[in-house]
Amino acid sequence: MKQSSFFLFIFLLFFQYNFCQGKLDKAGKSLKKSIEQINWGDNSPHSSGSSNGYSNNDNPILLGLGRLIVELGLYLTYYTLVETPVEKERTASTAFITKYPYFNSKKGNYSYKWGTDTGLISANFRNNFITENSKLYGNHFTAELRFFKRISLETDYLQLWEHNTFFGDNSLAIFTTFAKYHRIRTERFNAYWGIGASYIAGEVEELGFTYGLGAEYFFARPMSIEANFNQSSFKYDTTTKFNALLNYHIDRFKISGGYESFSIGAVNFSTFSVGVGIFL
Repeated sequence: MKQSSFFLFIFLLFFQYNFCQGKLDKAGKSLKKSIEQINWGDNSPHSSGSSNGYSNNDNPILLGLGRLIVELGLYLTYYTLVETPVEKERTASTAFITKYPYFNSKKGNYSYKWGTDTGLISANFRNNFITENSKLYGNHFTAELRFFKRISLETDYLQLWEHNTFFGDNSLAIFTTFAKYHRIRTERFNAYWGIGASYIAGEVEELGFTYGLGAEYFFARPMSIEANFNQSSFKYDTTTKFNALLNYHIDRFKISGGYESFSIGAVNFSTFSVGVGIFL
């Protein structure tokens, strides 16, 4: 009887530990485990391969084909990421930055003509409160500066907290900054891509490369919907951020609400988001 009680006690203790361990703690340990596994692999011996002396560098046909492929790739990349010749002839190619959406019109972030609603630069700030449940919540702050019609710089700071009854409090922060190129610039719809750097602080502190994609559609004054995706690649793992928000614009201000999700290591977070923003 005593032996059965002992095994039952061990089982309940193990179950309680796994159930009560916080998601932020699991996320940090997931990233840390990846680092330890890769470091162990780096210390293992590597086999060296042999190479033969055959080379195609002297073949003019292959050299010409290679140059053609490279040039074709460059053209396709430029047209996809920057602008096509057809787009260059349209009014959206020279669209101006608006001071803020729905400034005396139905226009969003861009206007085809220079006027009282446009400017050389535009800055906007937004702060959202996010929560998954009563124990896991956070703050998501973004600041963006637009200039040169097509370019902007964005800083993104995500802070998560989790309260755990048995294991105390955990926290994790992700700081991201990147440059955006606004690929599509119409008066009702705009889309961008961007690259930059991201830093994660918490269980693991590491700097990584990041890229992002996003779009916003101004479907009816004073409303708009937007979606943003961001992925950061660290040396041993990745993190992703996604949000889908409905915005209500009031002059220079906007109220936003919607869904935000995060993937940190092997742990996923799904949160409700609500916040306010301002254009300056």
